[in-house]
Amino acid sequence: MEELREILKKAIFELYEIDFEPEIVVSPENIEADYSSNAPLRLAKELHDNPFNIAEKISEKIDNTFASKPGFVNFRISDGYLSDEISELADKFEVGSDKFENQTIVCEFSDPNPFKVLHVGHLYTSVVGDAISRLFEYAGAKVVRANFGGDVGLHVAKTMYILKQKNPVELTIEDIARCYVEGTAVYEDDEGARAEITELNKEIYKINANNIREGELAELYWKGRELSYEYFKDFYARIGVKFDKYYPESTVAALGLSKVLEELDNGVYEKSDGAVIFDGEKYGLHTRVFVNREGVPTYEAKDVGLIFTKWADYHFDKSVVITGNEQLEYMKVVLKSVEQYAPELVEKTSHLTHGLVKLPGNVKMSSRKGNFLKAVDVLEMVSDELKNEYDSEDTKVMMAALKYAFLKYKMGGDIIFDVKESVKMTGNSGPYLLYSAVRAKKILNNSSSDKKIDNYIYNIYERNLVKKLLEYSGVLEEAVGEMAPSKVANYLYEVAQEFSRFYENCSVVGADEETERIKLVKVYFETMQHGLNILGIEIPEEM
Repeated sequence: MEELREILKKAIFELYEIDFEPEIVVSPENIEADYSSNAPLRLAKELHDNPFNIAEKISEKIDNTFASKPGFVNFRISDGYLSDEISELADKFEVGSDKFENQTIVCEFSDPNPFKVLHVGHLYTSVVGDAISRLFEYAGAKVVRANFGGDVGLHVAKTMYILKQKNPVELTIEDIARCYVEGTAVYEDDEGARAEITELNKEIYKINANNIREGELAELYWKGRELSYEYFKDFYARIGVKFDKYYPESTVAALGLSKVLEELDNGVYEKSDGAVIFDGEKYGLHTRVFVNREGVPTYEAKDVGLIFTKWADYHFDKSVVITGNEQLEYMKVVLKSVEQYAPELVEKTSHLTHGLVKLPGNVKMSSRKGNFLKAVDVLEMVSDELKNEYDSEDTKVMMAALKYAFLKYKMGGDIIFDVKESVKMTGNSGPYLLYSAVRAKKILNNSSSDKKIDNYIYNIYERNLVKKLLEYSGVLEEAVGEMAPSKVANYLYEVAQEFSRFYENCSVVGADEETERIKLVKVYFETMQHGLNILGIEIPEEM
């Protein structure tokens, strides 16, 4: 459609001397056309003319178009044109974008805290963050996948408070998770415990900052920290997500503290009851503490340190940070404070947020109360459902079910994750897409025809599949520009549906039309392979 867009753009400029970016979509079924544009409707106000009159004038300048009310330009595409486009893709499948060519993009996501277990939210943001990273890579960027987590802080002190009392001989990540829940409870309910945990927090900062390895608390701390990072590493490998850089909070806290104190002298931050704050209310935001009364940097100051550390490490062209929606206002304050003294870094930063992942029934879960859904539990749920329904233990199918169930939704709102729906071999699911791709691959393996057909005329099923396949490049451009893997996911489902209608109504292997139809199958398979790869999904050999 890009060629049609350029033709329309040129015609508009020649008529009105306006540099206008038109949109082109597939025509509705009740219009005897292949593609349509609402450009006349969008131009009517600026041109002070009736949109249908504008549509007629544009159509007079472009062959094989006609105007329709209230103001559309409609394109009819010849079979020869469609055949040439598909033949070119079949000979050499190539889709590409240079939107971020030679740019460095730091994509930060997942961000679990050591001394806690990964929950379903971490799983979701890991899958989405990886897909967004892959979109950037498709568009020519060098992507650094970064992971930021709190190896120091109050949550660690809460956990260590209980661990010290129990002092288990064999420490496991499950022990750590239980201790965090217990520590949170006593911190909230017991003033004496709260005071002890506050002091413990200071000790842990000293242990980390000075790399103290001896002593009961130090040994327990480093053991728990190491165990946490090994646990993260194993889990990410299991879901096929890699990270290039881990940023423990302890490695950026000192820089964040120094930046805040430096800008305190410059009036960006201010003192309040012994703490250092940023008065966000001046900017329509809320006020947050960046250094507490004990002189310890808070999460806010650590995020300041992270921004400058990432810049020092990579001099990024773009930094993307992906978090839950609950961090939206928090990050606005952090970024607004940094904007006062490093506006160029904030300008390069995009903060994307997502909602909660819920099971059917909308049960709200919390890691603080211990009733949360662990990430590993979600993997087991999907795996068990596949085994029960299809007696399948294929890891690729399991991961396709899980990842697609997350990625088909537009990022931002809450997601209801229905494990039964996720594994279905029919409908809008990952296994359905894999089954369709495997079916296409089998057809390709069984075909051997090289019979040439001149002036081939497509039937309705072939024509619809061709048009849908030719949309792929445009979908990718939109997905890259909007950082929206859901656009790729939903396109793949739509094109799979068109392929299914084609498959049901058009014989391929052994048919007189085999040579032309096998081109469609080849382009379809390569489109699916490319799109699924962007989603982090692998196609198995068979299903």
